[in-house]
Amino acid sequence: MPTENRSSNTYRQTFAANCPSDGEVIVYTLEIRSQSMIRVEHIRTATALIKQGWHEQIADQLAEQFGGDQVIEAVHDGVEIETVRLSG
Repeated sequence: MPTENRSSNTYRQTFAANCPSDGEVIVYTLEIRSQSMIRVEHIRTATALIKQGWHEQIADQLAEQFGGDQVIEAVHDGVEIETVRLSG
């Protein structure tokens, strides 16, 4: 009977980007869980290139780029936002 691969890597990164609506600097916390290895340099570069965007669009972009299960959290104007992108 085949065994299920249960190994996982977790990566966490904090980054900032401007809100396109009001220019406010938003601090995001990204967590990626992946069965594959993701190079830290790739995560750092990808998040550094994000200068502005809507929270949900940033989540879509990073999910497309890195896959895995991702959670991005931020607070904008007192509203806590959490997006979840699941692979598969």
